[in-house]
Amino acid sequence: MVSVSLGDNKYGKAENRIVRIYRDTPRHEIVDLNVTSQLSGAALASSYLDGDNSLVVATDTQKNTAFAFAKEHGIPSPEEYLLTLGAHFTDAFDWIEGGLWQAEQYEWERITVDGRPHDHSFVRRSAGTRLATVQKIGGATHVTGGVKDLVVLKSTGSEFAGFPRDRYTTLAEAHDRIMATSVTGRWRFLPEAVEAGIDYNGLYADVLSVLLSTFATVHSLALQQTLFAMGKAAIEARSEIAEVRFAMPNKHHFAYDLSPFGLDNPNEVFYAADRPYGLIEGTIVRDGAAPAPDAWTDVPTFV
Repeated sequence: MVSVSLGDNKYGKAENRIVRIYRDTPRHEIVDLNVTSQLSGAALASSYLDGDNSLVVATDTQKNTAFAFAKEHGIPSPEEYLLTLGAHFTDAFDWIEGGLWQAEQYEWERITVDGRPHDHSFVRRSAGTRLATVQKIGGATHVTGGVKDLVVLKSTGSEFAGFPRDRYTTLAEAHDRIMATSVTGRWRFLPEAVEAGIDYNGLYADVLSVLLSTFATVHSLALQQTLFAMGKAAIEARSEIAEVRFAMPNKHHFAYDLSPFGLDNPNEVFYAADRPYGLIEGTIVRDGAAPAPDAWTDVPTFV
């Protein structure tokens, strides 16, 4: 007879699209989130093993709580909102031992009319999607921020050469190439900084600015080098950050052969290839920061 047992598990309501409008003044503010709530605890095993739902906080309840908290507590930042949501579930239901709460924030900026930002009309900003997670596991709380779909390109200032060659190597060395990628980055906050309180919105703006400026100004010999430089700059810029994890797919651009048409192409016309692509990943850690592998349990790093 084959013997099996239940492994790690969690459950909840995924992708709750929560839009909070602040109407306290004629100048409205908007916060637009995609929120996922998942709960875990040893006592929940009976729902998997026996179909016993007596301890299952319904996924619909999790959804309703997420929307209600957007009104009752507001959304000062996605990180603070998730911390409040996570604390509620682990405090209100003593058999809920932990969980994972995630948010994507879609940024809006005001439409300019007659040279002035409009009070209540917005256009979606395209510079990446903000990320936040709260993980409650093993009695500890871990918070991460991040960004995804941050598509960046530099038309020069990038090389790739000096790599080993064998009989299968056909790639030519490049000393002046386009480098483009779609950055997914997540940064873990030091627990003591979370406890002391963080200006998460200000920190996100600072980190996004330093990531972009580093990408633009570092003369890159490889995307790996740029990845490390960006993570190092983020950690140097904000003392609250313990580590940064990146996934950066190469968005390849190949110079198109125009010679059949009697035309030169001195790195001016390119074919943008979508696949296959190089996928570069890496973690940059503040020296002396305690590792926290539980913080990354089930947190997606590449989307």
